[in-house]
Amino acid sequence: MSVPYAEVIGDPIAQSKSPAIHNFWLGKLGIAGRYDHCLVRLEGLGDYLATRRADADWRGCNVTMPHKLAIVPLLDRLDSLAARIGAVNTVVREADGTLTGHNTDAPGFLEPLRPELAKTHLFRMARVLGTGGAARAIVAALAAEHFVIVLAGRDPDKARAMLDELAPGTDHHAIDLTHFSDPTDFAFDDREGCLDLIVNASPLGMAGQPPLAFDFSHAPPGSLVYDIVTSPLDTAFLRGARTAGFTTIDGLSMLIGQADAAFAHFFGTRPPREHDAALRALILS
Repeated sequence: MSVPYAEVIGDPIAQSKSPAIHNFWLGKLGIAGRYDHCLVRLEGLGDYLATRRADADWRGCNVTMPHKLAIVPLLDRLDSLAARIGAVNTVVREADGTLTGHNTDAPGFLEPLRPELAKTHLFRMARVLGTGGAARAIVAALAAEHFVIVLAGRDPDKARAMLDELAPGTDHHAIDLTHFSDPTDFAFDDREGCLDLIVNASPLGMAGQPPLAFDFSHAPPGSLVYDIVTSPLDTAFLRGARTAGFTTIDGLSMLIGQADAAFAHFFGTRPPREHDAALRALILS
């Protein structure tokens, strides 16, 4: 008997924790379905979509690097958020076989920040490291929450163009990623009521990738330090932040948040989030 299924695609993909998350929720809800991972090379992306489009049991896929931008022109339509961001991390097969692109990275990124965002602040500033597909969603999400954004990339011109597109305004800054690797003696505003974020939105620090060079003298007092990398979950960046006395948020928080919305697209119901503690324990075991 056939069962509905979804999957996550990327290159590499074996390290993905998405199957554990979705299959945990399917089990808790008693839904006859499954969620897999599938290695898809960039040059095979079009063939993959053509094959899956013809499979009525395939509900869609999550999309990770390096496909979040490349998949956009291969889809039939985008929802409004994905169109604004210009990157897709969730593809849904509609009943007629057409493919719709969504972006659940943006709300997933904001989910663990919601208690802090509910407060009133003197100002909000985010230092975002990276200019890839996930960074696009993060920049758009932070701009909507009224952050001043400092976007750092290997190519500052690319960072500037991204800010101009996704966070128009004169307050934001684009700089070279290496700016943060050397110590600074800058006198930061240490008043209460300031919300500062340091976000690694790049693959740096991921298993098989170069380390992220960041000196925590660049983090204002009271900063929240957020790393979207999930393999390893406790990155050197996060360990360094804790050593320097900062509160940290790991990539599993964003991954679970974005999976929530994707699960509803694939299987027609919200996941059982009351089991988040057990889910995190399962993944960390």
